[in-house]
Amino acid sequence: MDTRTWLETLVGFDTTSRDSNLGLIETVRDSLKAQGVQAWLTHNTEGNKANLFATLPASDGGEQGGIVLSGHTDVVPVDGQNWSTDPFALSESEGRLYGRGSCDMKGFIATSLALVPEFLAMPRKKPIHLAFSYDEEVGCVGAPVMLAELRDRGIQAEGCVVGEPTGMQVVVAHKGINLFRCCVQGKAAHSSLTPRGCNAIEYAARLICRIRDVADAFKAQGPYDELYDVPFSTLTTNLIQGGIAVNTIPERCEFSYEFRNLPGNPPDEIQAEIDRYVQETLLPAMRAEYDGARIDIVMGARAPGMDASEEAAITQLARALTNDHAKRKVAYGTEAGLFHNLGIPTVVCGPGHIEQAHKPDEYVALDQLADCERFLRRLGQSLT
Repeated sequence: MDTRTWLETLVGFDTTSRDSNLGLIETVRDSLKAQGVQAWLTHNTEGNKANLFATLPASDGGEQGGIVLSGHTDVVPVDGQNWSTDPFALSESEGRLYGRGSCDMKGFIATSLALVPEFLAMPRKKPIHLAFSYDEEVGCVGAPVMLAELRDRGIQAEGCVVGEPTGMQVVVAHKGINLFRCCVQGKAAHSSLTPRGCNAIEYAARLICRIRDVADAFKAQGPYDELYDVPFSTLTTNLIQGGIAVNTIPERCEFSYEFRNLPGNPPDEIQAEIDRYVQETLLPAMRAEYDGARIDIVMGARAPGMDASEEAAITQLARALTNDHAKRKVAYGTEAGLFHNLGIPTVVCGPGHIEQAHKPDEYVALDQLADCERFLRRLGQSLT
């Protein structure tokens, strides 16, 4: 199948992160098997999602070294979005292909799969690996399962290209992502008897304001890296729920917050500041009202930042193949940091633009896919 046909197939699977991606993964696995390539899968605990890893061996059968082409198969929801077309049926208009995930990032996966026959026919001295993950959009949850298996199997690679949408420009760094869930447990009481309760929402609000204070300090004082579109670490609270009635002191409040740290700004130090405020200020105040008060903070997911070396072979190769020598860093996270931490030098480069991702009428331009085809074809040829 060509790139467009593959993209139509991939978009046709609703792989929203809350749902299974097995239909897509098994279709890819079966296609590779028909071409003589054996893929292995790693599943989540429930068994309803899977990563896929496959090696297109070198001409001599070698499977070590070479380059990984990495992409995630899950997409964000379309709930509440006003789409002009069916988001899970690829459509074309004025040189653009519309559909959920067409940009982020099934366009890159489709291009990689379309070129498999060419890759197999090339007299390559090194292998090409395909790594397709689940649950990237909810905190890069799936890729670590695959990378642990990669390590256990002793599979090594010399470089990795994560095909997130960058307009086919080379991105050498991105921030880390850190997701947390906080539960504040107070004591319920009738609102007319306020001193007999311990208001979980109000104490949660104090912690949320403290998180905002930490964010404001980073904005005002740094550290900074001006190559990023947002040149400092950020913290935000994005979900909250609590209380049962307007006349009842709430005994429970839960909220979620995240921070996106510059690679040189250790996430554990950021969280430690939040923990200190909880232990030294908030909990003593709460327990003065109710000795059973609790504040529990649980990490939901974490994906490390990435800062690629300009001297790394994959960085130089990507720059040479794209003729792009500008140094770019992005605030959004990717799985590149996970590969980087495994010891695989990594860059981010893929078709489409992040501005089109996650929106209604998401699209990837046909010329972007053509650029990606040229890039990947030349990458394969560099291994001959």
